[in-house]
Amino acid sequence: MSRVGRHPIALPEKVSVSINGPEVTVSGPLGSLSRRIESKYITAKAENGHVYVERSSEIKEAKSAHGLYRQLIANMVSGVVKPFTKTLVVSGVGYRAAVQGNKLVLNIGYSHPIEMTLPEGVKAEAKESDDKDKKALLVVVSGIDKEAVGQFAATIKAKRPVEPYHGYGIHYSDEVVIRKEGKTSGKK
Repeated sequence: MSRVGRHPIALPEKVSVSINGPEVTVSGPLGSLSRRIESKYITAKAENGHVYVERSSEIKEAKSAHGLYRQLIANMVSGVVKPFTKTLVVSGVGYRAAVQGNKLVLNIGYSHPIEMTLPEGVKAEAKESDDKDKKALLVVVSGIDKEAVGQFAATIKAKRPVEPYHGYGIHYSDEVVIRKEGKTSGKK
């Protein structure tokens, strides 16, 4: 079992935490996030510039929820100081992406453009890559809520999965795309 839950969460300067029963609210320079602790075995308390997450039982459900809620609160603390980002690579002939107001518009080989409304608290930016060798289109998704950023990036990626022969599609910038070899001639 993980022992992540036992580690205290250090609060950086300009970050405040208020705990009202099961409701935990973290405020910082970039905004405010709140989450409800849904487990009856888990409690949180803030003292001396740290947040402590404690469990009241040693059963398996309590131990797994202990590490989960500790990490969720730690993500909230780091998110209000520095935003989370996910970078997606859009590769394909004629593929385009643009942000228009609060919508991300993707032209990715379908007969119509795909418009996706940005969730609240999530920003997107479409730009060309800085690498001169590989010319690629990047979509950078950022925000203070790690869960919302990851979910929106996964939704974008699911619109056009990577095709294994040419590598066309949408993938994360740090993802390794496995390519297949095409057909070879039938020489004997």
